[in-house]
Amino acid sequence: MQTVDFDYDLPKERIAQTPITPRHNSRLLVLNRENASLEHSGFWDIDRYLKPGDLLVINETRVIPARIYAHKQPGGGKAELLLLKKHGLQTWRALGGGKGLKVGRKLTIEDGLEAEIVEVLDGPERVVRFNHPIEAYLENVGHVPLPPYIHKKLEDPERYQTVYAKEPGSAAAPTAGLHFTPELMSKLDQKGVQFARLTLHVGLDTFAPVTEKDPNHHKIHTEWCELDADTADQINNAKKMGGRIIAVGTTSVRTLETAALKAPEGQLVLPYSGPTNLFILPGFNFSVVEAMVTNFHLPKSTLLMLVSAFASRELILETYRKAVEAEYRFFSFGDAMLIL
Repeated sequence: MQTVDFDYDLPKERIAQTPITPRHNSRLLVLNRENASLEHSGFWDIDRYLKPGDLLVINETRVIPARIYAHKQPGGGKAELLLLKKHGLQTWRALGGGKGLKVGRKLTIEDGLEAEIVEVLDGPERVVRFNHPIEAYLENVGHVPLPPYIHKKLEDPERYQTVYAKEPGSAAAPTAGLHFTPELMSKLDQKGVQFARLTLHVGLDTFAPVTEKDPNHHKIHTEWCELDADTADQINNAKKMGGRIIAVGTTSVRTLETAALKAPEGQLVLPYSGPTNLFILPGFNFSVVEAMVTNFHLPKSTLLMLVSAFASRELILETYRKAVEAEYRFFSFGDAMLIL
């Protein structure tokens, strides 16, 4: 298995630059793994493929305005920080933009906020210490960090949040959930389709292309996730009653399969709160997830490898080829797949 095996051709015009309005009007490509059949549908009609007792597992994480513009001191030159992970009360791991971001370099931000580079990590990564806990400042000084392939300004930052986003902590949105609206969730609820909620705070490393020749050598970065006791009970009971466990997004997949690692016989998952560095490649044995709602992912990314593990690399790449032909919209603001 080589990283190049997960590459594919994508015309740049297929990369969605703006979200669909309303959210549930995105297209839905339904892939059946058993017979490799494809059906073209709309996300509003996802209930046609679900049945009472099915459980949709959603990620309640909320994207923080993690991009911060600063000025280097001395000199006043421009710099940029993209917060990735909190290390301590006032310390964060971040991506640094700008020259000369060495240990000891001081940065001034708005509202009396200051920062100092305290450690240089791989590439542009830095450990940064702020003079105050930054959470109280983010609404004023922070900006929503859209992916680099989106070049159009997002007029409403809430469109890069799910409608059920609750727990702040992500550097990027769990984009499979962007298609849901309160109206669609109510429609599904009336059908008897249930929702279970967990949290995984998404790091930008999740979306980074794999650069190693052999993906087994890729180091996937650790992210924090939580699946509480109520959600664990909901999942275990849904399975006992014959419902399918359907992950909304790759973040839900990774959290569910992490929570399954130490579950005793007769239970799918145990409650879990902590780090996960679960890297799902073809050959992985899925213990919990029986179906998946997901977007179309970047070439050579860990996310494309995950869906290839679920539905086979050949089937996924052939499906992507047909999706390009049918002019589906790709990536964060794009259309969705339902893999059954």
